[in-house]
Amino acid sequence: MAAVMIGVDPHKASHTAVVISAAEEPLGELRVRASAAQADRLLEWAAAWPQRTWAVEGAGGMGHLLAQQLLPAGERVLDVQPKLGARVRLLAAGDTNKNDPNDARSAAIAALRSAAVREARPDDHAAVLKVWPKRHRDLGRTRTQTVCRLHAVLCELIPGGVPKAIIAAHAARLLASITPSGAVQAARCELAAEFLEDLRHIDSQLHDRAGAGTAVSTTPSTWPRSPRSASVTARAAPTSRRNWPRERPAKKRCALSNGASATPSSPASKPTSGVPARTAREGSRGTTLSPARPAHTPGTGSSAKPLPDLTPRLRPRASPRAARAHLPFPRLLPIQPGDEPQVRVERPERSEDERP
Repeated sequence: MAAVMIGVDPHKASHTAVVISAAEEPLGELRVRASAAQADRLLEWAAAWPQRTWAVEGAGGMGHLLAQQLLPAGERVLDVQPKLGARVRLLAAGDTNKNDPNDARSAAIAALRSAAVREARPDDHAAVLKVWPKRHRDLGRTRTQTVCRLHAVLCELIPGGVPKAIIAAHAARLLASITPSGAVQAARCELAAEFLEDLRHIDSQLHDRAGAGTAVSTTPSTWPRSPRSASVTARAAPTSRRNWPRERPAKKRCALSNGASATPSSPASKPTSGVPARTAREGSRGTTLSPARPAHTPGTGSSAKPLPDLTPRLRPRASPRAARAHLPFPRLLPIQPGDEPQVRVERPERSEDERP
């Protein structure tokens, strides 16, 4: 018999299963009530198809319990994301019409055709690491809600309320200083006292959970601290090579600008007698200057050649006045009393070479 795919649409009250062939033809359908016998009923119904694979929609969420019940029985279970089933429904009918049989069939088709479907695995120790952090996160959210409600009640008892973050001891002192003037304020004080008790209980749970987590945790391996660090507290070892501290390469001694090597055998590195070494601040902090490493930049040697001039050599552009020097221009002569104005055109004199 050919292999078949069984899609399951899980819910809180019931589970719907639809089996299809390799050609996506429906072969059967079953709906079981969510109970202790749900897995047995599904396995008894699916016995007619020995070569079967289960496609549970949301095997990490709503269908987690059903998937974990099928795995110990030797069944192969695939985890189908709900968005994959929605895409199948959209391509098949043009809309995302949802009902239990359509959802189960869409999950089976997605598992049969899609390469993004992953295989479900039995729970291991990694699931334990998810349980208690989720509990701690839920306690933190509950504490925030309780503190907000306590703040709201105190705003009705104290003018201006409590503007800062409040703790159980602070709230207890505030409530002790309030004298209710009527039945309404007395009821609000009682309500604030209940919120205060809830806050103390949650703080106690958080403290106990933190202590239990420290007790059961193993001793983490330590990473050797840097020799430059003055702290004696060892850091936790990185979990991946990407977070490992990188070793800094050793700094190389740079040669002097004139080509002399700063080595003990070179004459430039030998200290000059009678000249004390000077200390100055350079690029790096605390760099000591000595005669082998002068503060100023030595001049270049005779072998150094100047770099070529990159500025383009262009002919200077003549000014507008010089460009119009060879053109005739009118010149006004001074006018004497009783004379008519005269205009004389003067031409610049030309040299013998420029004459035609």
